[in-house]
Amino acid sequence: MQRCITPGIPGTCGGSLPRRSAARAGANRVWESGGVNHPESADPAGVADPAGPVSIAALLAELEALIAAGGVEDAGVDAAILLSHVLGVPRGRLQVLAVLGETVAPAAAGRSRALAEERASRVPLQHLTGRAPFRGIELSVGPGVFVPRPETEGVAQFAIDALLNSPDPEPIAVDLCTGSGAIALSLAHEVPTARIYAVEKSPEAAAWAARNVAEWGDGRVRLIHGDVAELDPRRAAGEPRAAAGSGPAAGGKSAPGAGRATATAPALAEVAALAGRCHVLVSNPPYVPAAMVPRDPEVRDHDPELALYSGEDGLDLIRVISRAGLGLVRQGGALVLEHAEGQGAAIRELLTADGWRAAATHPDLTGRDRATTAIR
Repeated sequence: MQRCITPGIPGTCGGSLPRRSAARAGANRVWESGGVNHPESADPAGVADPAGPVSIAALLAELEALIAAGGVEDAGVDAAILLSHVLGVPRGRLQVLAVLGETVAPAAAGRSRALAEERASRVPLQHLTGRAPFRGIELSVGPGVFVPRPETEGVAQFAIDALLNSPDPEPIAVDLCTGSGAIALSLAHEVPTARIYAVEKSPEAAAWAARNVAEWGDGRVRLIHGDVAELDPRRAAGEPRAAAGSGPAAGGKSAPGAGRATATAPALAEVAALAGRCHVLVSNPPYVPAAMVPRDPEVRDHDPELALYSGEDGLDLIRVISRAGLGLVRQGGALVLEHAEGQGAAIRELLTADGWRAAATHPDLTGRDRATTAIR
């Protein structure tokens, strides 16, 4: 007797045979996503396997080969993540099911193959699943927002440590260029007394951040849609900004001219009102030089340009953040910046010139310089 089962829920297509009885009978379960699989049900996507159910182990090998053909590293990991996503089971449970010889229903197998083909074409894995794990949370992501990277988790740790070491019972953090909200929400999640302000310029990214704030913000994360360049004191004074309009940088050429009388200014006035009260200012800003096109198709073709490029040397927005941070961060407060390998020395120099103290660059887990911190 073949069983058709919803992940995690015992049952059968046409009867009420208990799970233990099925196991005694040696029956294989057929796994389908989203509900009980009926063999006679139609496959609306037209991707079902006409040969019938396929073993999980065989399907994982097939998906890995499909993905590896596109030049994706760790294709086996991606294959397991995609099949787990389709079936709605954790990866650890998937491996158990593979060892037990469980099979996948044709429609679910077809959907997993279709996703594997998209992954082979270098669509980001997180766009296919719609989720991106980050520290202790899982974020909603998709086209229009920068996918958070594992290396940024270490950057967030510097900000978390600074908040935890603050003597204030309700420390304040500001996350500029928040993107999906990854850093801001990890701060709120791991420092439950902190109040977080997150700023994002892109309407598309802000929409994703709003979804994540609703899920993870716990009422302590204030999302603000606005241009970080509006916080630049030079701009407030009417001074021209050097080179900020070169390349597709956030706060770059799409920003209005000098002066603060813009549509985003009222929203950012809320952040400006924190002057001298912010305990931690953190940012994973755009930092790719305009002429350096990323090699990975997932980044080059799918991450928004607004989240990548920042002028000729990649530091245009970091200069703005440094200047703006001097007014926001309280004495003894911390600045935490993510950046590319090889930019640490230039960032330490500009921070020190602006008046920050104890600028230091820190490596990520691969040994590459990834973050620079400084004290107000």
